[in-house]
Order: sequence, then structure tokens, then C-alpha cells
Amino acid sequence: MTNVIRSAPPAARRSPRQRLLARLWRHRGLYLMLLPGLLWFALFRYWPLWNAQIAFKDFQPVQGVLHSPWVGLEHFRAFFSSFYFSQLMTNTLVISFAKLLIGLPPAIILAIAIHESTRKGLARVTQTVTYLPHFLSWVIVFGILLAMLSPGSGLLNKGLVAAGGDPVSFLTDPGAFRAVVIFSDIWKETGWSAILFLAALIGISPSLYEAAEVDGATRWQRIRHISLPGMLDVIVLVTLLRLGHILDAGFYQIYVLYSLPVYSVADVIDTWVYRQGIQNFQFSLATAVGLFKGLIGLLMIVIANRVARRFAGQGLY
Repeated sequence: MTNVIRSAPPAARRSPRQRLLARLWRHRGLYLMLLPGLLWFALFRYWPLWNAQIAFKDFQPVQGVLHSPWVGLEHFRAFFSSFYFSQLMTNTLVISFAKLLIGLPPAIILAIAIHESTRKGLARVTQTVTYLPHFLSWVIVFGILLAMLSPGSGLLNKGLVAAGGDPVSFLTDPGAFRAVVIFSDIWKETGWSAILFLAALIGISPSLYEAAEVDGATRWQRIRHISLPGMLDVIVLVTLLRLGHILDAGFYQIYVLYSLPVYSVADVIDTWVYRQGIQNFQFSLATAVGLFKGLIGLLMIVIANRVARRFAGQGLY
């Protein structure tokens, strides 16, 4: 037995700490590439959590985070009991769910159309043209919308007037503003979202399509029984991630597009927090609402993941 122990490899006699260090050194190149991302998350995601305690304090910049007096849940109660709470929640949820439910199918359809196209040149041009709007800032998009929807000189309103109708002020009309927000977001982001679904389609084995074609399956049947099931993992993942940000209705978009006449249908949590926290210097109240958003997002991910695992057989974790 002494000979057996002496002949054991050196790695087997290492402590867990030594084995861990050996693995880290062996894959040091990968960890070095991972380091910038970890530092970014540590500095901009985890370190700010220390300052999130001002949500429970009457924060005074002169006194600092540590010496500001505690007020407990006072800021949360103030937000929940305010006149704006129901209006902000309604606007945020309506816009967010509309973007999710109306915006997801066009991205899936576009990905399938590009994948099924027999003209690869046309497919590449279509993909490029559709995802280019993603790189435009909302300020530029606002200029485009103004040229299209302006009541005086907008192209769409000129068409309405030529047809005998009255011009519509889409950007200041409460009845039309939400539609502008939702469909401008779909126009801007559909091509970019389709890239994820297109990657899932490319990962499906071509032999499945060949076998289905030999068996006489039509193109619609191949899409229904091969393409859509092959995309299911990505569809579930994208849906869960978006549900986690369901209270992020799109701050930059709405802040650029909205104005005082449409506050009642366009003011969302993020824009209200910006006005209260930055413009009115109510930092503690803004932080409390931010924590509330984070808890709701976490709860939505957990619930949606359980529902997805139960009915779709898979989830985010």
C-alpha cells in the first residue's frame, strides 16, 4: 500500500486551493479577457448598491451617505400614496407589454423570412436595411418622426389633408402618442432583435429540412415543425429577459418624444424619477423608486421562468 500511495500523481495530493490556483493559471488567458467585463460590473453595477441605502435615508449631500438620517420606508410610502403612482404604473406597463407583445412577432417573422429566402443577396440587403435603424439615436428618430407626423408639414398629414381629412398632431395628441411610441420602437429594433432568432435558425441542422422535404413537407410545415421549435429556446430567453425589464418602458425614447400635453399617457417611472431625482434633487425618493423597479423585475423573472419551465419545458435557469 505504501508503494500505491507513493505512485499517486502529484495532482491528486494537492489541496483544493492549489487545484483552483492551477486551473486559474492554466486558463489565465480566458480570465484576463473576462477581467474588463467583471470590473465594469463591479464598478457600475455592484458598487452603486452601497449607495442604494439612501432610499431609506433623508439624504443630504453635505452630510454624505453614511451620516444622513434614517427615515425607513418613508420614501416608498410617499411614492405608493402619491397621485402619480397609478398613472405611472399604468403607462409603464401598457407601453412595455405592448412593445413586447406587438414587437416580438415581427422580429420572429423577419428572421424566418430571411432564413427561408432563396435569394441570399436580397436576404443580406434586407437584414442590413432592417437592423440599421437600431444604430440611430432617438434624437435622429425624433427628427424623422417630426418630418413624417408634423401637423403642418408632415408627410402623413399632407396625405390625410389631400384625402379630405383633418391633420392629426400625433406627437401631442394623447390618443395617438402611445401608438407612435410603440411602433417607432418596433421599427427601430425589429431588425436588431431578428439577429438573435436568425442565429437560432442557422444553428438548426440542415438535415432536418432535407428529411422533411424528402417526406413531402411543404415550406409552411417545415417552418411550423422545425423552425419554430428550433427557435423556442431563444424565444423563451428573450421573453424572460424582457420581462425582467418590464418597468423599463424606454426612458430615452419617451424623454425625447413626449411633451407636457401627453404626460397623462406617456409619463413613465423613469421619466418621473428623472424629474424628481435630477431636476428636483429628491435623490432618496428616486433611489427608492429604482429599488422598487429592481424588485419587481426580479419577481417577474422568477415567475416567468417558472411558468416557462412548466409549460415550455425550459427556462432561463
